[in-house]
Amino acid sequence: MRTSLLKTTAGLSLLLLTAFAAPGPRKKTKLYMIGDSTMANKPQQVFPETGWGMPLATYFDTAAVVVDNRAQNGRSTRTFLAENRWQPIVQALQEGDYVFIQFGHNDEADNYPDRYTPPEDYRKNLSKFVSETRGKKAYPVLLTPITRRRFDQAGRIQETHVAYSKVTAEVAAQYKVPLIDLDKMSRELVQQYGVDKSLLLYLELAPGDHPNYPYGHHDNTHFTELGARKMAQLAVGQITAQKLPILSEHLAKPTAKNAVPPATNGKDAQPTTP
Repeated sequence: MRTSLLKTTAGLSLLLLTAFAAPGPRKKTKLYMIGDSTMANKPQQVFPETGWGMPLATYFDTAAVVVDNRAQNGRSTRTFLAENRWQPIVQALQEGDYVFIQFGHNDEADNYPDRYTPPEDYRKNLSKFVSETRGKKAYPVLLTPITRRRFDQAGRIQETHVAYSKVTAEVAAQYKVPLIDLDKMSRELVQQYGVDKSLLLYLELAPGDHPNYPYGHHDNTHFTELGARKMAQLAVGQITAQKLPILSEHLAKPTAKNAVPPATNGKDAQPTTP
């Protein structure tokens, strides 16, 4: 009888200790980024070229949100799938994670048959990313491709991704997926900067500007540190404006480095110098 009572008392004590024990570490939300060179991480030897996914990580409370940037230079939706870059992400996805999906630059490059993806195949590939992300109870977000720096003679920014941005928006509407229209917002931002000042955003370097490019470099597609940060700010503004679950709740406190202007689109964003 005494032995039985001792066992019962010990069992109750264990239950109480378990009930009041400190909870385990909170699961961090992973934000996977899939896309092309405008988003990708860059090695030191191509600095100051910077993908906008690189500064994005600084906008989140890293105790709650971890950015895992899987974007790769030169990839279209087709080659990202063909090279088996997507499947490991699907396998790793946990409930409540995010996938930011931004392609288009290389899909539309019909002069590069190794990466070109016709619009209807692009649509199918985006649909696959969305469906398989949701299949893991994670959140897909579609982003239109960021504008290239291209002005007409009157100084008006030109739309450079008409067909592929349209398909992206259509897939977002079809599947009721959040859409961040970086194409439109980045055009508005670049227009605010104008023909000359917008050179600060893109990898336009004169000879001697940087040791990585001793002969200069002319690139109206990829970004400097400033340009990448400005593009990341556009995305963060939409995370807040659209109240994306989890992400909007765990933005880092503003600092001089990661401060986001109150505008939620490029039209209202004011140009600054580095």
